[in-house]
Amino acid sequence: MVILVEKSVYDQSSKDDGFRVLVMQYWPRGVRKEKIDVWYRDLGTSKDLIRDWKAGKLTWAQFKKRYVADLREERKQQLIHQLAQRAKPQKVTLLCGCRDPNRCHRILLREEIMKTK
Repeated sequence: MVILVEKSVYDQSSKDDGFRVLVMQYWPRGVRKEKIDVWYRDLGTSKDLIRDWKAGKLTWAQFKKRYVADLREERKQQLIHQLAQRAKPQKVTLLCGCRDPNRCHRILLREEIMKTK
């Protein structure tokens, strides 16, 4: 069974988080490296995508379509597979700095990881 959760990198860390994975292109301000186990910057949103999203040029459906399409790259598929394998024996927490947990790429990433066998 795969165990994945999502959390803001700014939330209090917990021993229950398991393996903590930062999935952002840029390192978040004010976050110490000790709070993160590994940084998979390639699984963050692309510069163009995040710029268009923050500028309000995209609906959530458009954002989702572009982000999921970006995840089809071979390197990203390898990282997704690694996370799926890691999440079988232990909990993995996906971290990013998004303020709205319902409109965040980490929930889309979680869905993609859960599809991996």
